[in-house]
Amino acid sequence: SENPSVTLFREYLRIDTVHPKPDYDAAVRFLERVGTDLGLACQKVEVCQGRVVLILTWQGTNPHLRSILLNSHTDVVPVFEEHWTYPPFEAVKDSQGNIYARGAQDMKCVSIQYLEAIRRLKTEGKSFARTIHLTFVPDEEVGGHKGMEMFVQRPEFKALNVGFAMDEGLASPSDTFSVFYGERSPWWIKVKCMGSPGHGSRFITNTAAEKMHKVINSFLAFRESEKQRLKSDSSLTLGDVTSLNMTMLEGGVSFNVVPSEMAASFDIRIPPTVDLKAFEEQVATWCRGAGDGVTYEFHQKCMDQHITSTEESDPWWKAFSGVCRDMKLQLKLEIFPAATDSRYIRAVRHPAIGFSPMNRTPVLLHDHNEFLNEQVFLRGIEIYACLLTALASVPPLPTER
Repeated sequence: SENPSVTLFREYLRIDTVHPKPDYDAAVRFLERVGTDLGLACQKVEVCQGRVVLILTWQGTNPHLRSILLNSHTDVVPVFEEHWTYPPFEAVKDSQGNIYARGAQDMKCVSIQYLEAIRRLKTEGKSFARTIHLTFVPDEEVGGHKGMEMFVQRPEFKALNVGFAMDEGLASPSDTFSVFYGERSPWWIKVKCMGSPGHGSRFITNTAAEKMHKVINSFLAFRESEKQRLKSDSSLTLGDVTSLNMTMLEGGVSFNVVPSEMAASFDIRIPPTVDLKAFEEQVATWCRGAGDGVTYEFHQKCMDQHITSTEESDPWWKAFSGVCRDMKLQLKLEIFPAATDSRYIRAVRHPAIGFSPMNRTPVLLHDHNEFLNEQVFLRGIEIYACLLTALASVPPLPTER
């Protein structure tokens, strides 16, 4: 009695693509099987050893027009099974229709919704001028460096002739649907402090710990100011402010030895409204203020600040928002607070929207007991079918004539 789309969703959820050893081969075989069943062309691109991007294509009637790209990632984050009510890779459905599994929200739901929306449109005999490509990429959950970041530089990506892309968003606990038109730039910074070593019984001067104390105070004072700015202005969302967290602290060899070196690592997410060069100068000022021998290095430094137009004069946004108005979907436009593969698509100058049609749903990505209700999932298929109809029918743009 279960809807076949839900059955397919649960089958995909049972494929264990969790880091650090995701079973990408099984995921690609599954998706290729579904694509073949739908009559979609299949292409596999190995962007580096063991990392394959699968492309499924529904050819449009006018292949010269720019295409619609539907992107999703196949990997999921680790789980702590002892905190789960049900095994996280069994896709158990409870009596309320909630489907529990890692990836239920992030983002295997979207992958299947794309495919099932296309199934619905093809069953209805629809065809569109613009080609629709679906890309299924690896390693998004570990930064996308061996996935989308490499793929967008390859000739196979350029051959897709992308006009507009959709990628993942977030669930929304309210009636509204979150739509993301940009992302914060992730910076991962490691600060090293060198100082005088010595015996733990003495008041050593100029120690690494004293310098580290000043560094941490400066970084966390800024964190508190941004936290208060978000709290005091109801018009702001998390994506509008800079978040900063100290995530690692290293140093020391013994209780009775004052170390000559200590290090702290910070995860910083910077909105596109911030001057990145000025922000780095602020970081340098904090480090200089802590004393001599204090240096910093980047382990990740995203400098791209492209955002996607949400002006009604933009033909892609007009098509997207028009469908949402017709379906009476309330949209909330936001900057994505974390990072997705959309940033790599925008960096090569393609508009991209982050959107996962999951309202009235608690945000549980990366959390224990991640779930999605089957009715919310099925409603998402209907929404995508309408969006694809509009986007793939956008009339030829001036640059395409």
